[in-house]
Amino acid sequence: MSFFSSLFKDSDAKPESSIPWKPLQSLMQLEEITARSAQIPVVIFKHSTRCGISLQVLRRFEKAYDPAKDQAEFYYLDLLAHRDVSNAVADTFGVWHHSPQVLLIRDAQAVADWSHSEISIDALKEKLINA
Repeated sequence: MSFFSSLFKDSDAKPESSIPWKPLQSLMQLEEITARSAQIPVVIFKHSTRCGISLQVLRRFEKAYDPAKDQAEFYYLDLLAHRDVSNAVADTFGVWHHSPQVLLIRDAQAVADWSHSEISIDALKEKLINA
């Protein structure tokens, strides 16, 4: 079963990916992520399940992921299913809403965000190492 098949069947299903995605589905989780970001970097991937570009970017991101090197917690946000959470992410971290979009959160702040073709594991790794 592909990552997106699992999303459409059951939004709580774990995606088949080398990235240890955690579903981001509630405002309470967003508060927990903000607090958790003081201990470990947090990555939020905002995805539109109806957008082909978003799907391509997600696949490229997942393919390049190296679990031995990429030390962070990874959250996946289906922004169509959880529009309130998506809006709260933009408000909480002071970023414009985009889809697809990746945010890197440290110490309750968005230290980087990328959208569309800017999204890459390499860009994320550079910020994880240098931020």
